[in-house]
Amino acid sequence: MAGTERRSGYDVVVVGSGGGGLTAALTAALRGLSAVVVEKTDVYGGTTALSGGALWIPDNHLLHAAGVPDSYERARRYLDATVGDRVPRERTDAYLRRGPEMLRFLAERTEWLRFAYVPGYPDYYPERPGGMPEGRSVEAELIDGRLLGPDRAALRPPSIDTKGFAMSAAEFHDVTMVTRTWRGRARSLTLGARLVRARATGYDPLTLGQALVARLRLALRDADVPVLLGTELVELTTDERAHVTGVRVRDRHGARTITARRGVILAAGGFSRSAPMRDEYLPHPTDVAWTSAPEGQTGDAIRLGVGLGAAADLMDRVWGAPSLLPPGAAPFFLVSDRGIPNLIVVDAGGERYLNESLPYHEFVDRMYAAGAVPYSWAVFDRRAKNRYVVAGTFPRQPFPARWYESGFVRTGRSIADLADRIDVPAATLRRTIARYNDLARAGRDTDFGRGDSAYDRYYGDPTLHNPNLLPLTTPPLYAVRVYPGDIGTKGGLVTDPDGRVLRPNGTPIAGLYATGNTSAAVMGETYPGPGATIGPAMVFGYAAAQDL
Repeated sequence: MAGTERRSGYDVVVVGSGGGGLTAALTAALRGLSAVVVEKTDVYGGTTALSGGALWIPDNHLLHAAGVPDSYERARRYLDATVGDRVPRERTDAYLRRGPEMLRFLAERTEWLRFAYVPGYPDYYPERPGGMPEGRSVEAELIDGRLLGPDRAALRPPSIDTKGFAMSAAEFHDVTMVTRTWRGRARSLTLGARLVRARATGYDPLTLGQALVARLRLALRDADVPVLLGTELVELTTDERAHVTGVRVRDRHGARTITARRGVILAAGGFSRSAPMRDEYLPHPTDVAWTSAPEGQTGDAIRLGVGLGAAADLMDRVWGAPSLLPPGAAPFFLVSDRGIPNLIVVDAGGERYLNESLPYHEFVDRMYAAGAVPYSWAVFDRRAKNRYVVAGTFPRQPFPARWYESGFVRTGRSIADLADRIDVPAATLRRTIARYNDLARAGRDTDFGRGDSAYDRYYGDPTLHNPNLLPLTTPPLYAVRVYPGDIGTKGGLVTDPDGRVLRPNGTPIAGLYATGNTSAAVMGETYPGPGATIGPAMVFGYAAAQDL
């Protein structure tokens, strides 16, 4: 009955059902502890379910099995060259050593957690010391959603319409070149056959973040770990010694206390969906409408931890994701689109100010540094539209009529015409495009280095001399606004190598752990590679459960 007090107890209480929380609960259960997951929303999966599902785990056994050379020492050099000393070395060391351990543990202790190396998906800064153009990322293997049974309906759905096509990260990379390479054409046939099978038989292929969450959920089901949906964290309970003893939650039946005999692991995400916290901590301008993080990520767990005396760090940082805002839809994160060779980005004055293909996290930083906010313009021509996948539409597929009607997509028969439609000085835009076209014909971007990095080239056109450079010469021209979006906030509770939440003086709050975006990111102010969000969430969820 609503309003009644109900109590229950477990060894471990995990708050949040993304990759970090589910891994923590699973690890605890596999080590013989009773565990429960509480999830604020009515669906499970968190940001992980919306993501590409990659895990950036250096020196793991899947890399070695694929013949990809890596080592702790090489990965250490790379984190020194990217994260630097922004994060205590003992935390980054713990990540490097426990990541491979976590992958092996999950593979050996469950039948469900199966991963594959993503071939050739580079580190985001592969030319820095220790960087790898071959990449270090792995992803969950495709799985049939029917195996989830009644739990399938509560799996968080993807935010982007894939037109029914289910594809892995490796397949997505190939199919973006469907009009340009034989490999792209072959991949499109594979995806088409998969779609036909699904429609004919009810087959429900899950990939990317959904595949990862589904596999974790199946393993939790085998381990008899409940996932309580629609259950909001409202308080962390403590004893007379100020040790955390459990959580107070609220669901549709009312309030209750769940005791945690060993400890509480906070894995509830960040504060991307909290307008007050964004306004307080993030660079301005900022807007909840720009985030791809799911509803429910309002910083509750962070606030409660700080209320118990926890230290917080990196609260002014996000996992940057340059994004479009299509009418009536979720933000569209520009992943592959920034590699399109005849697409450029200009500020409100019509000036190009960055390498469009650089890592997306850094892209957003550059937007703020250049004052190119609240939005910039992505400009491309008809040849780009006809050749490449743009904003989720396939080559030659028309943009939806509502995109034009709402002004989301602007077009012009000439540079001057487009400039007028996006309120940019025509002379400046003409000069910018002429300069870019000269660089493209020469095959070298001496202004911003586009195409110099293996990461830039990953989503470029491999049939070109420089995969990221091609003149804009074919009218009409198109323009869409690009916003400084995010896939989550980076700031949170400060933790140690075991995931224990720390006070400002460095002492742990007994019984309290955190991982994922509830904790201050182990990657500091940077983003070293694909999956450097989910990877740490799972590794430190695993570490916390092991410590418990």
